[in-house]
Amino acid sequence: MATSNGEKSLIVSFGEMLIDFVPTVSGVSLAEAPGFIKAPGGAPANVAIAVSRLGGRAAFVGKLGDDEFGHMLAGILKQNGVSAEGINFDTGARTALAFVTLRSDGEREFMFYRNPSADMLLRPDELNLDLIKSAKVFHYGSISLIVEPCRSAHLKAMEVAKEAGALLSYDPNLRLPLWPSKEEAKKQILSIWDKAEVIKVSDEELMFLTGSDNVDDETALSLWHSNLKLLLVTLGEKGCNYYTKSFRGSVDPFHVNAVDTTGAGDSYVGALLCNIVDDRSVLEDEARLREVLRFANACGAITTTKKGAIPALPTESEVQSLLNGN
Repeated sequence: MATSNGEKSLIVSFGEMLIDFVPTVSGVSLAEAPGFIKAPGGAPANVAIAVSRLGGRAAFVGKLGDDEFGHMLAGILKQNGVSAEGINFDTGARTALAFVTLRSDGEREFMFYRNPSADMLLRPDELNLDLIKSAKVFHYGSISLIVEPCRSAHLKAMEVAKEAGALLSYDPNLRLPLWPSKEEAKKQILSIWDKAEVIKVSDEELMFLTGSDNVDDETALSLWHSNLKLLLVTLGEKGCNYYTKSFRGSVDPFHVNAVDTTGAGDSYVGALLCNIVDDRSVLEDEARLREVLRFANACGAITTTKKGAIPALPTESEVQSLLNGN
């Protein structure tokens, strides 16, 4: 993965970082939960830490509250080897919180505290443009598109990264409770669709965005656009489907005992980005891409075997042992 000078290329992740409060007991409602554990999260931050834990070079760009939780989250990024040079602190707004219900099958439901939270208040003039320009891959979600001024900051960061030659990577990471309506969510998620060169959606997001009840090739390819190099549809415990200009196919899953699906998609994305940041030709070589996606599936699977996203993100040696054992 190293470049010619031995320095790994930078993956910059843009968006929100927050604290998930996860019940100490699975399969109960928020009201019934006897207690909660703090779990740092936020999809773009999880991706950055996933990259770093796999030996890649990552930075996070976003805004946190100038409060104990915000400084705790910045500290977690640094402890995990992620550059915090792109972080701003807001003195007037709190770090976002989410209360998460873990159903007995490991799936989640969310209740958010963001009115407004610091991540929503990032302004274009606060962006660390030098950091963004140094990215070889610029990764983002859609939560940062919901309100101004963060939406303008997101669009500016994307534009600056693209002009500097970065590969744009998009995981919409749909969280419907955060949007004013389903229609607005769909409209805004699709408003930047044709900019991204790598897009990853879940089967549920595919159905939401297309209005289809199917996750077949025809449905997926209705989301194809001419700038796209790779479209991925993750199917949870059924693996993933991939689509490029020249080929398409599916990669089988790894079967594990899932206790919490939080962060699995972020782990998958981090693994993918780590493996293409220094060699985009992987996207045009089906055999090599399938190997990368098998690695990414393994990362996602391992992440579901522990509670919380960040503690569960795997190292390369953990991934290799799962790959070798199958």
